[in-house]
Amino acid sequence: MLVQNKKTSSSPFSSLYDIIIDKDHPLRKIKELIDFSFVFDELKHNYCQNNGRAAINPIEMIKYLLLKSLYSLSDTDLVKRSKVDMGIKFFLDKNPEDDVIDPSSLTKFRKQRLKDSNLLDIILNKTTQVALNKGLIKGKTLIVDSTHTISKYNFQSSLNALKEASKKLRKACYSFDETIKSKIPKKNESSNLKDEIDYSELLISFVQNSSNLILSEEINSKLNFLKEVLQDVVELNQVSKEKDAKIGYKSSDNSFFGFKSHIAITEERLIVAATVTTGDRHDGKELTTLIENAQKSGLEIDSVVGDMAYSEKSNIEYCKEKSIGLISRLSKTVTHGNERTSGEFEFNKDANMYICKAGHLSIRKAINGKKKREVEGTQAVETYFFDIEKCKVCSLKEGCYKEGAESKSYSVTIKSHTHQEHEDFQNTEAFKEKARNRYMIEAKNAELKNSHGYTRAVYAGIFGMEIQCAFSIMAVNLKRIIKLLEE
Repeated sequence: MLVQNKKTSSSPFSSLYDIIIDKDHPLRKIKELIDFSFVFDELKHNYCQNNGRAAINPIEMIKYLLLKSLYSLSDTDLVKRSKVDMGIKFFLDKNPEDDVIDPSSLTKFRKQRLKDSNLLDIILNKTTQVALNKGLIKGKTLIVDSTHTISKYNFQSSLNALKEASKKLRKACYSFDETIKSKIPKKNESSNLKDEIDYSELLISFVQNSSNLILSEEINSKLNFLKEVLQDVVELNQVSKEKDAKIGYKSSDNSFFGFKSHIAITEERLIVAATVTTGDRHDGKELTTLIENAQKSGLEIDSVVGDMAYSEKSNIEYCKEKSIGLISRLSKTVTHGNERTSGEFEFNKDANMYICKAGHLSIRKAINGKKKREVEGTQAVETYFFDIEKCKVCSLKEGCYKEGAESKSYSVTIKSHTHQEHEDFQNTEAFKEKARNRYMIEAKNAELKNSHGYTRAVYAGIFGMEIQCAFSIMAVNLKRIIKLLEE
C-alpha cells in the first residue's frame, strides 16, 4: 500500500547536517534545485492504494536510483555507502540514525513499480522545466546524435558471464593477498552451466567467510557483481541472457552488441529529448521523435544540427514543413534508395554500407555509370553486395533471397540534381556556423560514458536500458543546471 510521504520525525542528531553538509555540497544543491514530489503522482498507479503494508515511498527509491547513476555504484555498494554517508542520508530525507533499505528493494522497485511509467520522458520533461523556469535555455537549436551502450552480457552465454565475474573476483583476491591462491577454490574447468553455478556459489561462500578478504573494498565490489550475475542467471534460467540487444556498427569492421541512445541537447548543453533503441537502429529514423519530444517540453526550435545520418529525404521534408533548418550534410546513399525495398535495407553511415533487415552488413560495393554521370550528368547506380552464404541460411530469406542465386545485392540510384535546395543551404555561412556546434554533443556523450558508466548496460533488456538512460541523463542535467546557475 502506498502512503503519502510524511515529514521525517525530529531527531536530536539532525543538527549534524548543518555542520557536515555545507551549502556547496552537491547533494544539498540538487535537493534545493528540484522537488521530487512529482514522482509520487507519476508512479502511484503501480501501487495498491488501500491494502497491504506501507511501501517504501517512491520518492526515496527514485533518489536512490539517481545516486546510483551519480556515483556509478552497484545496488549493494550504494546501500552500504548510504549507511555511513551523511550527505546521502540528508539527500534521502533521513535522520542520521535511521536505517536504510535492503538492496533487493531496488530490484523490486525497478521491475514492479517503474513498468508502464514512461520514466525517460517524465524525467527529461522535469529537468527541462527546471532549466526553463530558471531562464537557462535561451537558444532555439537542437544538436542530435546517438551513443552506443554495450549490452550487460554482450554475446556471452550465462556460462561465460559467470566465468568472467568469478575470474575478476579471484584476481582481486590475489592482488590483496597472494598466499590466498593455495586456499581459494580452484576454477571450474567444465563447460557445464550447472557446474559453474555451483562453483560461483562456492567462491562467494569462501570470500564471505574469509575475514581478511572481506575488508577490501575492491574485493567487495567484485563479490557483489558476481552475486548479481549469479542471481540473474538463476532467475532467468537461460543460456542466452540478452534478448533485446542487436548488433550495430561503429565502422565496417567494428561492431557492437547492445543498444543506442539517441539524444538531443540545447546549445546550453542540456539534454532535452532522448530515445532508446536496439543497436541496429538507424540514427535518422529518430529525428522527428526527438524534435517533437523537445517541443512537448516547451522548447521553441528553429534549427537542428546533426551528422550525415540525419539527411535522409523524409527528414529534409519534415524540417522544411516545420520551418526548421536542418544542419546536416547530404549523404547520397542515405538520401536515395530503391523505394520499393527501402524499408528492408538501411544505410549505416559509420560502416558506409547497407544493412539488411536480418542485421547483415554488406561486404562490398560497386558503382556503375560513374564516368557517364561525370561527363553527361546522368544517373549512376551504387550496388551493395551481401555474403551469399549468410543469405542461404537466413531466417528472413523468403521474398529477399532467390533459391539458387549466386549473389545478393541492393542497388541505389545516385541522383545528381535532387536536393539542390538543401545542397545550396549547406554551402551558406549560416549553415557552417551552426555546424561548428556539433562537438558539444560529442562531449556530452563522453560525459555519460566516462562519469556515469554509460559504456555498458547495468541492467538486462531495453526497459532496463531506458531506466539507466533516464537516471544518467537526470544526473548530467542536474549537474549542468547547477553549473549554469553558478556561472
